[in-house]
Amino acid sequence: MKVAALAGGVGGAKLADGLYRVSLLDDEYKVSIIGNTADDFTLWGLRISPDMDTVLYTLGGIANPATGWGIAGDTWTTLDALTRLGVDTWFRVGDQDFATHIRRTQLLAEGHTHTAIAAQFTEALGIRARLLPMCDEPVETVVDTPAGRLPFQEYFVRRRHADTVLGVEFSGIATARMTDAVQTALHEADVVVFCPSNPIVSLGPILAVPGLRATVAALSVPRIGISPIIGGAALKGPAAHMLRDLGQEASALGVARLYHDLLTHLVIDHADAVLAPEIERLGLHVHITDTVMHTDADRQRLAHEVLNFVA
Repeated sequence: MKVAALAGGVGGAKLADGLYRVSLLDDEYKVSIIGNTADDFTLWGLRISPDMDTVLYTLGGIANPATGWGIAGDTWTTLDALTRLGVDTWFRVGDQDFATHIRRTQLLAEGHTHTAIAAQFTEALGIRARLLPMCDEPVETVVDTPAGRLPFQEYFVRRRHADTVLGVEFSGIATARMTDAVQTALHEADVVVFCPSNPIVSLGPILAVPGLRATVAALSVPRIGISPIIGGAALKGPAAHMLRDLGQEASALGVARLYHDLLTHLVIDHADAVLAPEIERLGLHVHITDTVMHTDADRQRLAHEVLNFVA
């Protein structure tokens, strides 16, 4: 069974890791993960790709378990030195993490694509799943707020996503295109999985790549999502606040409404079981389970449930 998963952020990375772990135990499964590159940005001359690196480090077994981002056991010597030199180090980058960004920047300057770089990084970490950027062209998320238009990392990290969100734009998306690798992963998939990622700024940019949303909608295979909203809240990050600010319902039902034309199945948490009948009226098959992934075993168990549900 070939699985194509759309993933971004810590929650998405956890389920992507669960799917990958299933594939390591059973050769029947081959996993491709399509990642968000619209939160990429340049800082201190380095090209940083937060969502892609979160998935990369998680699949590679080196992610910081306390934060979900960054590298376990990393040190901060370089960042401390930059601070001493008067640099505003509002974005936290560990010493090993710096190596990733240095190498990515070098490879981009040499003319390599994001797709080729992701393949090189996954091979270096011994990852046997494919990690595919949504596109090779630069796309950047911009958030409209009462304080003005903010680059995503300014809104999310520097300002701690405290601003009201008036709108979200993916600058450069009109000239982006699906890569051949992404098209192949989707057309060859036996199932497409929408991981529990922020639907606005993690999965939203992926689906905004010209032709990608229509490609997913036209597939005749099962397409299953896992709600990132549990009991009206997100476990991590601003997804619930963003949905409310943009006039959407911050609930598993709200997620179902956003994706009802793309999905055939939706997995929701026990806390939202009462919403199942309304979600089913949208035409989706609903599976109710524990969707919180505290441990590696939780990730693998949820991935198994997702795949078994569509099987």
